[in-house]
Amino acid sequence: MTISAGVPFKLFDQDLLLLPQRAIYWKQEKTLIAADVHLGKVGHFRKAGIAVPRDMEQGDLAVLSDLIDEYRPQKVLFLGDLFHSDMNADWDWFALWRQQFPKLTIDLIRGNHDIVHDRHYQELNVTLHDELLTGPFLMLHHPVPEPKLVLLDSYVFCGHIHPGVNLKGKGRQSITLPCFAFGDKQGVLPSFGKFTGRVAIHSRETDRIFAVLKDKVIAID
Repeated sequence: MTISAGVPFKLFDQDLLLLPQRAIYWKQEKTLIAADVHLGKVGHFRKAGIAVPRDMEQGDLAVLSDLIDEYRPQKVLFLGDLFHSDMNADWDWFALWRQQFPKLTIDLIRGNHDIVHDRHYQELNVTLHDELLTGPFLMLHHPVPEPKLVLLDSYVFCGHIHPGVNLKGKGRQSITLPCFAFGDKQGVLPSFGKFTGRVAIHSRETDRIFAVLKDKVIAID
């Protein structure tokens, strides 16, 4: 399967590809970065008696597999909320998926939904972090508030808020699309998981916003 090459984006002399699959490929580090996959959310809702198509989880894992096959990363870095809730049957799908890539390094920044016990991740050779400094970037789950952000030496990558950008047509119609949002000191990734909502963010004129469509990423002026 050939995947869209994404939009090249240079940040601190690092070459990033912003992918329509809502992930970033970092060329220098051969690392695939994704936030808010929320595996297990389908099982969580079904357990509560809410009818949700069972194959949604497997679809997100299939997209991850396609990206790995296309870009051949040495590492996948998840910026929190990899798994949505406590253990359920969807964990077995993740365990089977992990077995397909035994040599792949997987790092997980703990998110507020990552409540599965550490030992389950360790059994799958997933390394857990509260934060991770790699190159010029500080990898977190939650965005850093502005007063604290200015005190940091590193540029922050994070997720958590499922950012979206509201686009309006010539009439009254409007749509909120997932987006990558890069400020002066912090970049927020869209949620990778398809079974998530999105919130339209407030951005400054100096921010770089990239909307994610079905099969491409576009810069918003």
